Amino acid sequence: MRSQFTEQDTEAFYDAEDELYRSFWDQEGSLHWGLFDQNTGEDFLEACINLNRVMAQKAGIGSSARVLDLGCGNGNTATWLCKSIGCQISGIDLSGVRISNALAAVQALPQEFRTLLSFQKVSATDLPFDDDCFTHAWSQATIYHVHEKKQALKQVYRTLEPNGIFIFDDLIKPKQDISQAAQQYVYERLLFDTPFSFSTYQDALKDVGFKVLEAQDLSEHLKRSYRCLSQMALNRSEGYDDKFRQLSFAYQQMVQAIENQDLGWAMYLCQK
Repeated sequence: MRSQFTEQDTEAFYDAEDELYRSFWDQEGSLHWGLFDQNTGEDFLEACINLNRVMAQKAGIGSSARVLDLGCGNGNTATWLCKSIGCQISGIDLSGVRISNALAAVQALPQEFRTLLSFQKVSATDLPFDDDCFTHAWSQATIYHVHEKKQALKQVYRTLEPNGIFIFDDLIKPKQDISQAAQQYVYERLLFDTPFSFSTYQDALKDVGFKVLEAQDLSEHLKRSYRCLSQMALNRSEGYDDKFRQLSFAYQQMVQAIENQDLGWAMYLCQK
């Protein structure tokens, strides 16, 4: 499926919005959703770290791993993996602003970590890596923005070594007939569309050649994430212009879209 939007649209959106998101979402620049449990409570940032932990554990990432981080953003998760596990990570992202942020942040790290991290401004549909060069591929809150999703999945498959592991989360569309509000506040606001439901995403992965080891619908966690984010944006709005109130309202609409099954979120664990 080719989106009505382009990679240039997405790049411009995130280059322009990064500073806004960091101002209330996470000042360090980690911009993905959270996996809540009894230990995280309603602490959004702790839930985000919990998602990292769960994904790393499910993927079996160890210190000898060579990891592709597809959609690395500001490099926060790659740095977390590097510090927590000591593995080698190559991050790619479409946003030049975020890659610049990631490269700058790396320079503040001890040498032992700097040698394990690399970041490039690259499209997920044309990865500049050799075949079979990664043990693991990892992606958070990214592939829904790729306008040739099947091509991106093929690129991940190509660059993974035999039996390599791909773990990622992505937005899904539980039904094709969505409401006008969801179209406006979810799909058009975020410049994306997707043909994939929870089950058809698995079909697409299998078509590429992956074995789907585990699939988990995380839509309730996405709803909790946007409830938290709506309140965080609203809290930030005091004394400022309407942009934070507007964003808080948009996030409330995201919650409604999830409740109406106009939007969902899933995690997939795959093997080449």
